[in-house]
Amino acid sequence: MAKVLITGILGFIGSNLAEKLVDGGYEVYGIARRVANRNLEVISKILQDVTLVSGDVTDYVSIRNALKTISPDVVFHLAALTPVRDSFERPFEYQQANLLGTMNIAHAMLELPDPQTRKLIAASTAEVYGLQEKESLEERLALKPSSPYAVSKAAADLYLRMLSHTFNLNCTVMRPTNTYGRKFDTSFIIEYLVTYMLEGEKIYVGSPSSVRDYMYVDDHVSAYLLAMKSPRAKGQVYNVGTGIGTSNSKLANMIAKKIGFDMENAVLGSYPPGYPYRPPISDQPSIVLDSAKIRKELNWAPKISLSEGIDKVISYFQKFNKKGKKQI
Repeated sequence: MAKVLITGILGFIGSNLAEKLVDGGYEVYGIARRVANRNLEVISKILQDVTLVSGDVTDYVSIRNALKTISPDVVFHLAALTPVRDSFERPFEYQQANLLGTMNIAHAMLELPDPQTRKLIAASTAEVYGLQEKESLEERLALKPSSPYAVSKAAADLYLRMLSHTFNLNCTVMRPTNTYGRKFDTSFIIEYLVTYMLEGEKIYVGSPSSVRDYMYVDDHVSAYLLAMKSPRAKGQVYNVGTGIGTSNSKLANMIAKKIGFDMENAVLGSYPPGYPYRPPISDQPSIVLDSAKIRKELNWAPKISLSEGIDKVISYFQKFNKKGKKQI
């Protein structure tokens, strides 16, 4: 069975993808930084079935050595700094991790024997489109990133496509929309709203009219698996999203109705105290992806509606607290 390496295996998507790959019988490896506070809880179910190799995507030597040791058939490059708002305060770190990290992975792959027989599937983001006039975003649009995070991902996205064209790197770039279904991080909007509403705490909805396309984690992962299996995905860029936009206020009301939360305890138009600052001019009013290409070429389609996905998140956090610890 093929050897599959995941960078960012201890992250949200990486850990979920690793579970599916283990279930599929793949030989799964993950790159993890050697840090004192490394938390392996996210892959506790499959820890005995994956091999972790020490490495840091910002350090080319460690990445080159890790890839030479593993000699993977497929690499999923998911490691990144992702909170958009933090990128305004830490722009240099974001370029280092997201752009340089991607370059390190790609060039290390090109140094492996028979690099064209191997496959790289890299995570970009819907954020690379930035401020557009069109409501539905297609892959052919010029990228107009509006945050340091989006710039770092757009640059990595472009760099990989250059390598694909110039050096025949077998690479697929995935641009997923906002994904939810986290179990160990409640700082993103759906997990935040669910956990705070369940505990009866005041909630803040910073941009009530902002529209986003929300996708459940299982649908996100299924798109990556299809890209891995399909020869047609070579050299392609794919949007991955539901194509259905939902405003933040509608989202909050939907969750409140399911939980029985009184929206009198909601503060609309303000972010939680201490929330990282983002210049308002940089915030896209709408991000909704047109995923017609991946639907047609890879036969992918989301299977879990927003309502069903929210039910799953609520069900999980009714049993677990905000940190993913089981309630006593």
